[in-house]
Amino acid sequence: MTEIQKINPETWQDKFAFSQAIEVKEAHRVLYCAGQTPVDLEGKPQHANDIRLQISLALENVERILIKSGYNLADVVRLNIYTCDMDATLKNYDVLAQRLQSVGCQPSSSLIGVTRLAIPEVLVEIEATAAK
Repeated sequence: MTEIQKINPETWQDKFAFSQAIEVKEAHRVLYCAGQTPVDLEGKPQHANDIRLQISLALENVERILIKSGYNLADVVRLNIYTCDMDATLKNYDVLAQRLQSVGCQPSSSLIGVTRLAIPEVLVEIEATAAK
């Protein structure tokens, strides 16, 4: 049986719904998701200039892939968020944190500021690793 252990020497990160490290023991399956952006089912960017909605849709797209692969958001052990606007992302981070907390997910995570993403109107991209 897969055992996932959060490693947090402190507690400050809990309000941001991430862990300093995650140890996965005896995983039978691991899924590495490519970065997901706020695009519709045809790959068209959505919610130009609204980072709150972009964060939400990008996470929905991550979740869609997880479900299609037999995982769910609670199985995520690593989450990287790339953003073109760090201040706006931090201001709207609660959208992400609430969704993760609602399923008991507290993955290891990095929030990374970038100059630009592949699609110019996209402000955020989320990549995930899940384990079972």
